[in-house]
Amino acid sequence: MFPADLKYMKSHEWARREDDIVSIGVSDYAQAEIQDVVYVELPEVGTILEQHNTFGVIESVKAAFDLYAPVSGEVIEINVELEDAPELVNEAPYGDGWMVKIRISDLGELEGLMSASEYQAMVETEENE
Repeated sequence: MFPADLKYMKSHEWARREDDIVSIGVSDYAQAEIQDVVYVELPEVGTILEQHNTFGVIESVKAAFDLYAPVSGEVIEINVELEDAPELVNEAPYGDGWMVKIRISDLGELEGLMSASEYQAMVETEENE
């Protein structure tokens, strides 16, 4: 349910590192809670993101939620497919539903994020509250 090669935030974003590029999206748990995603607002290429600051918004038929950057860096690519097919976030949150790719500015920031097992424990605690 939570890929082990990813790092996670308490706000349910994930980060996948490939060299100095980090892909960002929302977890399967988050998309299930949000339900039917109808719109995703993403930053423009070239935007500088700061760790833990908002970088976009995800909207469902029920509500809108801010998206938070797991790490700092420059946006080098956005998932333009989400403009016409925001439901990809629901269908493949760890695949085609990714949101942005950034060139990370501080690799050490990844160490402060949760592992898959830590994130799973947090989610299970939330579900039991």
